[in-house]
Amino acid sequence: MKRRTKVLFATIGLVVIAVASLPFLLNANTLRPTIEKQLTVALGRSVKLGDLRLSLLSGSLVAKDLSIADDSNFSVAPFLIAQELRIGVLLRPLIFSRKVNLESFEIISPQINLIRASNGTWNFSSIGRAAPADARASGAAANTDSGISKRPAPGLPTFLVARIAIEDGRAEIARMPAHGEPIVYQHLNLTVRDFSFASQFPFELSADLPADGAISATGHVGPFNRDDLAASPGDAQVYVKGLDPVAAGFLHPDAGLALLADIDIHAASDGQTLNTRGNVHIQNLKLRKGATPARKPLDFAYSGTYHMKANNGQIEDAAAKIDASAIHVSGTYQITALGVEDPLLDLKIAGQRLLIDNLQSLMTAADVQLPNGAVLMGGTLSMDLSITGQVKSLIVAGTIALDNTRLVGFDLGSKIHGVAALGGLKTGDTTDIEKLRVTVRITNAEVAIEKIEAVIPALGDVIGSGTVGAADEMDFDLLARVAAKGIGKVGADLLTKLNGGASGKVSGVPLRVTGTPKEPNITADVGGIFKKKTKSLAAIFGKKN
Repeated sequence: MKRRTKVLFATIGLVVIAVASLPFLLNANTLRPTIEKQLTVALGRSVKLGDLRLSLLSGSLVAKDLSIADDSNFSVAPFLIAQELRIGVLLRPLIFSRKVNLESFEIISPQINLIRASNGTWNFSSIGRAAPADARASGAAANTDSGISKRPAPGLPTFLVARIAIEDGRAEIARMPAHGEPIVYQHLNLTVRDFSFASQFPFELSADLPADGAISATGHVGPFNRDDLAASPGDAQVYVKGLDPVAAGFLHPDAGLALLADIDIHAASDGQTLNTRGNVHIQNLKLRKGATPARKPLDFAYSGTYHMKANNGQIEDAAAKIDASAIHVSGTYQITALGVEDPLLDLKIAGQRLLIDNLQSLMTAADVQLPNGAVLMGGTLSMDLSITGQVKSLIVAGTIALDNTRLVGFDLGSKIHGVAALGGLKTGDTTDIEKLRVTVRITNAEVAIEKIEAVIPALGDVIGSGTVGAADEMDFDLLARVAAKGIGKVGADLLTKLNGGASGKVSGVPLRVTGTPKEPNITADVGGIFKKKTKSLAAIFGKKN
């Protein structure tokens, strides 16, 4: 028994010694050219490995450095470099037959440089295309000699790997020609299982976004489009937390639009068209530069389509629920040479009978300025607007309607100079607005407001037009058919005489509005000084009556 025990321990010792000696007896660097050539053939890119050693503990070949060349049409710098590459292999054929059967790749702390051309092509689009003839020939010979894989078929080499992983990577996304700073994604982790060029395979991805955001996704990709890797079909469930579109490079800082978004969408591509649908939760929304962020979040249900080759897309519907009503956004966008941060938009935004009390947060985000700190309360708002142009120079145009609302904190009667002496226009600290209809055109230069039609019970019917300049300077010419009950009999009779009307029937009174939206200056032209400017407005009143 003792002898058998000694033999057993001796055998175990010899096995341990033999195994421990393998890394010294097997010079892993002799396999490096074979592996480099096989990867070069498979990727269609020159692949270089550093010093190679065998790690029995992990069952892998470990290369201290990895470099994958870029498409020469994009850059002479490497597409990917990494500090370490771990190549999982089957040990038995490696030890006894010197054959390398690749099982997995783990790329540690890589730097990945992604470049997108103005025509929508990526620098990784050509990965997997046929390598140069000499590399293909060398790779084929290596396959025969070392047993790495089967001989590649023309145009679609067989390359099967059980697992590919990227750990703690860093990806930079740049444009060609260069424009602005690259977008950087840190702590990129990607796991691919059952990888093949010719079939679909699952993946898991996570990364940190700029400004403390994060993204994660799970899905499937493949089979690869060998003419353009970026045009391969796939699907994914994508989760984004705390996306800052400005910090991430998706919006230009000068556009004035800012927000934080949490996104939960499903994306599916056939290689030509990307369809997305899901939900977007928006916080800290700012619609204009200098605006105060909205206090309340906004939730959108979203569906859209993106055409990869044409580099444009369509928003079928993005609906934000506000109480029982909703704001709907739809239309198209075109990615220009300046990239995603300044696309060309053609959108429609519409909402009917939205409760004004529920829109206070959006009014803050849009930097809507009301006179003397007044607040709109009660009533409804309807809008039908178009948004066109590039983000930095958008044109917003369309109609806005208010019904049965109140401007609380603004005494209209005390603000109209030239009326108080005629008997007084009494509104108190609240101005009721029965109806207001306007046509607007908003640009970076000014806000032009046309076709103003208002019914203000204390004043009467008001029509007119005007502008608000880039420095918030107001320039409006209005015509008010003053209500006799608002200014009293004496004032009404006097206005009638001053403006050429018959007793008991008050003519239109021109109003001149200057100052700023916060501090308006309203003057009643009781002497007819502005009659020439308001002649056409008076004609409108005549037609309406």
